[in-house]
Amino acid sequence: MTKLKGLLFGLWCISCTVQALELRGELTQGSLVRGELTPGSAVWLNDEAVKVLPDGKFVVGFGRDAKLTQHLRWQTPNGETHTRELTLTGREYPTQYIEGVPQAMVTPPDSVLARIKDDNWRVAKARKTSSERADFAARFIWPAEGPITGVYGSQRVFNGVPKRPHYGVDVGAPTGTQVIAPAGGKVTLAHPDLYYSGGTIIIDHGLGVNSTFLHLSKLTVEPGEMVKQGQKIGEIGATGRATGPHLDWRINWFSERLDPALLVPAR
Repeated sequence: MTKLKGLLFGLWCISCTVQALELRGELTQGSLVRGELTPGSAVWLNDEAVKVLPDGKFVVGFGRDAKLTQHLRWQTPNGETHTRELTLTGREYPTQYIEGVPQAMVTPPDSVLARIKDDNWRVAKARKTSSERADFAARFIWPAEGPITGVYGSQRVFNGVPKRPHYGVDVGAPTGTQVIAPAGGKVTLAHPDLYYSGGTIIIDHGLGVNSTFLHLSKLTVEPGEMVKQGQKIGEIGATGRATGPHLDWRINWFSERLDPALLVPAR
């Protein structure tokens, strides 16, 4: 049986109950979908095992260009196996043209390539974390106040040069505007000056779900620190590859880059 529960905090939230399976989240490209099963159950997405917490909570994510048909399989504690085909809605993404970016940030010189490689390693290591935290199951809140100046999935063109899509949501605000944790978690990276992203923080929300905050002018947390939802973690800035002060907030499920805007009230 499937129930459409309607508009909830600005999100279309689908709750499905099929043989003790519950799913919460929009079935679309870029979405984080939270699930719950009878404790002791096992889950597979497209035949890949998905970690399940002792209380039955789990989570899966679908990237920007994810296939529209996904296969979920689960096994209950008594050994019964069930399957469900998930049909995602496809999305179209805009193109965003950005001028005035320093050329070294568009085509970096050879002298900084080793630094960029090291930065990428730091970020990848932080995003591999798969703790048994359950903060991902909370209703997320916006990490900063301000207008939306960039959206998830948009094709970025810097100074006329096409680059990779944008995988976050940008919130424009003056330098020094506070940034708060959208959900609780553990800080796995806090670096004041990565080449592209400047002041950068990554928070682990559990089971491979993490938030990344870019271009910060100030960091007020340290690696290993536990933070609560709503706690100040830093301040907005224009560090790294930025043409003005803003927060670039990103959500990952391991290597899948997801849309933060699907987790919070619409603006």
